[in-house]
Amino acid sequence: MITALAAAKAYASQSAMGVGSIGSIGGSEKKGMDFGDMLKSAMEGAAKTSKVAETKIADQVAGKAELVDVVTAISSAEASLETVMAVRDQVISAYQEIMRMPI
Repeated sequence: MITALAAAKAYASQSAMGVGSIGSIGGSEKKGMDFGDMLKSAMEGAAKTSKVAETKIADQVAGKAELVDVVTAISSAEASLETVMAVRDQVISAYQEIMRMPI
């Protein structure tokens, strides 16, 4: 089971998530990345790391890659997947909490 700290570390290690400011607060003119774009970027990054891992596995089977590179790629893909699952779980939890609120 992934802990919140492990998810935060995995999220911080993702170089594809170059997010400066998220949204604009208080009518600021500076436009940041919106939530949908951030999720899309995260999903694309996770898919990319999975494809890199698959390519490394195929290269290892063909004798073109070192085992250390394969293990590193698989670990990176696993961290990305765990991060996506942790974010998904938090979004579902937040939605359920909102649905329990009285009107």
